Amino acid sequence: AALPALRQRLQAERPKARIGVLLQQSHRAFYRLIAEALRQAAAEASEPVELVVEHMDDLSPEAVAERMLRLGAEVDAIAVVSAEHPRVASAIDQLAARGVPTYGLISELTATAATGYVGLDNWRVGRTAGWAAASLCHRPGRVGIVVGNHRYRCQELNESGFRSYLREHAPDFTLLEPIQTFEDNAIARDVTEQLLRREPDLVALYVAGGGMPGAMEALRASGRAGSLVILGNDLTEHTRLGLIDHVLAMVFAHPVQRLAAETLAHLQRELAARAAPTKRILAFDIYGPENL
Repeated sequence: AALPALRQRLQAERPKARIGVLLQQSHRAFYRLIAEALRQAAAEASEPVELVVEHMDDLSPEAVAERMLRLGAEVDAIAVVSAEHPRVASAIDQLAARGVPTYGLISELTATAATGYVGLDNWRVGRTAGWAAASLCHRPGRVGIVVGNHRYRCQELNESGFRSYLREHAPDFTLLEPIQTFEDNAIARDVTEQLLRREPDLVALYVAGGGMPGAMEALRASGRAGSLVILGNDLTEHTRLGLIDHVLAMVFAHPVQRLAAETLAHLQRELAARAAPTKRILAFDIYGPENL
């Protein structure tokens, strides 16, 4: 009985790592799922950890940089979901100078200072989406791609991987220029409607960024949902329903529970070792209508 009590006392005396996570808007289902998974992972972590999770409503680079600096004053390391921008890079450098490492979460970030990353190999996600489009379409044709914002490296890599696969293995498909939704459902609905009107020969569409619920509304309303191969990212209540209803053919997803647990474990390990931040790449999940 003395040993577990001693272990508990030693754990209690050891300083807890304080980790801050900045996620995007709380009204987006995916980021609510991530927040919930992070809190659960912190409660179950083998090494005690103090976790601060915050959602950002204002995603302007100025606001994100300011939130990073403010949170960085209270924690030992931060993980942030952000677009690339010189303001964000400057905040990473300022935090590094204070001894607080920054990790890009889901989307990689770069700065002069060493920056870590926890997420998927997004180029491979894009390549896999390209393989799915070419394999599932009954005939070659025009293929659309929708991104939220090119400054998110994850989406830029999704697009370049998608393009790279089709160029290499399916040159008879024509990939259209990407359409931006600025992570907004209303814009996503509008641009998807316009795309469907403008492209009667469209055979596939890859929604690689924010705005999936809006894009799916447009697809359902058009009556063409069943005849097109629609691919998307991440499993939420919207994409789950889309797969069940055969509006979506395939979804490439972050393993949310594993992502949360690995984020905390990776940051804790590197803080304990006082190591420079590094990358932790996770395998992604693939969902179709039949494996939910």
